[in-house]
Amino acid sequence: MVPENEIQESFARSGGPGGQNVNKTSTKVELRWNVDASAAFTDEQKSLIKEKLKNRINQLGELIIVAQEERSQAQNRELAMKKLNGLVAVALTPEKKRI
Repeated sequence: MVPENEIQESFARSGGPGGQNVNKTSTKVELRWNVDASAAFTDEQKSLIKEKLKNRINQLGELIIVAQEERSQAQNRELAMKKLNGLVAVALTPEKKRI
């Protein structure tokens, strides 16, 4: 699980559901996690994460997750955290050997 103190978050106006509320509040959440700078994972785990999620990691080594499906900032933040931790968990799951 990615520690919250290693994640940078920013908020913006969302294009998702919410009616007139969308025009007034910043509900879209963008999480950025620098894989290389993480102290929570070993070098082997970091290289595995970078290899499996290379299409989602930018030039700076940041894994970026965006959530704007829900109407509230808190719900979108929770959803983005679940996405981030889910992606990292899947990347660290060893592949089964084929017979």
